[in-house]
Amino acid sequence: MKKFYENLKERAQKIRAYISPIFLALLAVSFTLWYISKLSHTYTTDFNIKVTIEDERIEVPCVVEGKGSTLFGYSFYASRRVSIPLSELKYKVVEVPASEVESAESKTPADNAAETPAKPQMVRKARITPESMLKALSVRFSDVKIVSMGAIDDIPLPEK
Repeated sequence: MKKFYENLKERAQKIRAYISPIFLALLAVSFTLWYISKLSHTYTTDFNIKVTIEDERIEVPCVVEGKGSTLFGYSFYASRRVSIPLSELKYKVVEVPASEVESAESKTPADNAAETPAKPQMVRKARITPESMLKALSVRFSDVKIVSMGAIDDIPLPEK
């Protein structure tokens, strides 16, 4: 390992004889300025927005369009969640079999075989309309344009 570092040090000294440190510094400055100038253009990218609805956390996959500097800022604040009250959204109440709600990991194959084919229990969930979610997110993200959204998971209805 010591030989490797000595060999690397010798090569760095040879390169330093051909390339000036000032040139490398100016190359880094020019790259930084070029990158900053490109941030003023408009870009379209995929972005997962973390949403909290009535204490239920979901991720909404979106395609957003905006200035590079704005999108760059949102990438740093990606862990921040947006809170939307259910009353602000339009939704349909759907009934889903409880077997789909439970995780498959909690049951063993012996448990599944022991179950009788009785009428499955139904769980009521809210299926949010994409239009209302798009409208609610657009109000909260006014400096970017949400072009499209992916599928939204159903959420359990809150207890009243």
